Amino acid sequence: MAKIDKRNLSKAEARKLILQRRQEKQKQIIVPQNYVNSADFNVICLKHGKKYSSDYVNKLYHGCRINSNKDLKFFCITEDPKDLDKNITTLPLPKINLQGWWYKPYVFSNELPLKNIILYIDLDVVITGSIDKLFDFAPGHFSICRDFNRIIMPNYTKFNSSVMKFEHGMLDHLWKKFKQSSHLFMRKYHGDQDFIFAEQQGLAQYFPDQWIKSWKWEIRKNRKLELNGRRGHRKLATIEDVKPPEDCCIAVFHGDPNPHLCDDPYIKDTWIYKE
Repeated sequence: MAKIDKRNLSKAEARKLILQRRQEKQKQIIVPQNYVNSADFNVICLKHGKKYSSDYVNKLYHGCRINSNKDLKFFCITEDPKDLDKNITTLPLPKINLQGWWYKPYVFSNELPLKNIILYIDLDVVITGSIDKLFDFAPGHFSICRDFNRIIMPNYTKFNSSVMKFEHGMLDHLWKKFKQSSHLFMRKYHGDQDFIFAEQQGLAQYFPDQWIKSWKWEIRKNRKLELNGRRGHRKLATIEDVKPPEDCCIAVFHGDPNPHLCDDPYIKDTWIYKE
């Protein structure tokens, strides 16, 4: 495909043409026969620093395991494997000075010893149903959650990187680009999902909204937080006896509260995994 000549194009025209080229390239992806039956199914998460304990990783692992009929392989990228379940394979953080969510683009790297399908899931979630449909959705394509601002802007197209599915190696170019100028991207964007959106806008398949929902914004009725308390440690102002819809398989706890600070009966019962 010939390189785009931008000299006679406005910025808007150039952006439109680039987007069209990206969409054409994505359509050229060949989906293998017997794709789902022949693939490895990998779940990967990221634990860095002290924000989340090993308990969060273990609960995610068990939540995925009891809500899947596939032979899952579970990985955690971390600098501290202490107290993780023995069935979780740990991978080291990349040797680059990053913080928090800015390590997330590393999940796209070819350096990771994985193959075939990768399902990335944040730690601040509760698995509420079978995650198998996430693996099976849009074979051969990058899939991601639509950001939860969708509740006030129905046509909102920004990404939420809490849940992503892709082929190993498919997005290695994102990691290489980010690693090369990480300090610039961290200044330019608020977070990893803004970087990913800027690079993959128009190239992602959105998981159906009903599969992945915000617990406080879409499942509960009252989203208000308690008035007192430090950011990162606040609880919801009320307790609600609600359950996610039947189609929902992941409840996301973006911002406050984290699952261990949610006193809603369903979360207290579900987040404590049962064998």
